[in-house]
Amino acid sequence: YNMSRVIDFVKQGTKLVCVGRNYAKHIAELGNETPKEPLLFLKPTTSYLESGGKVEYPTITKDFHFEVELGVVVGSKMTKVSAENALSHVAGYTVAVDLTCRDVQEQAKEKRIPWTLSKAFDKSCPVGP
Repeated sequence: YNMSRVIDFVKQGTKLVCVGRNYAKHIAELGNETPKEPLLFLKPTTSYLESGGKVEYPTITKDFHFEVELGVVVGSKMTKVSAENALSHVAGYTVAVDLTCRDVQEQAKEKRIPWTLSKAFDKSCPVGP
């Protein structure tokens, strides 16, 4: 794959599509049920924190968590792509960190409202080369 396309995704990316509850051990740790279908959520592009940047502890939380993730960099626009053709749109991969204000997320879940605020704050997704 073309490394320059992978590096440029921070500046050119239009959205971060994230998959939650996809790791059995973490699902059990948090006492959640395993979803029948992927649990998707979005982060804005302001969530990116480039490699070497400083993570800032959000003032809205007292329970700040992180999860290391595999970031898949999609290199071309796609809609309704078959599973067989999906990998042809992948430009590369990167290390990503999903930062979460866990207490804010739990409060949102209790109220049965979206937990966007707990995951979609500025610099909440450090990414590496």
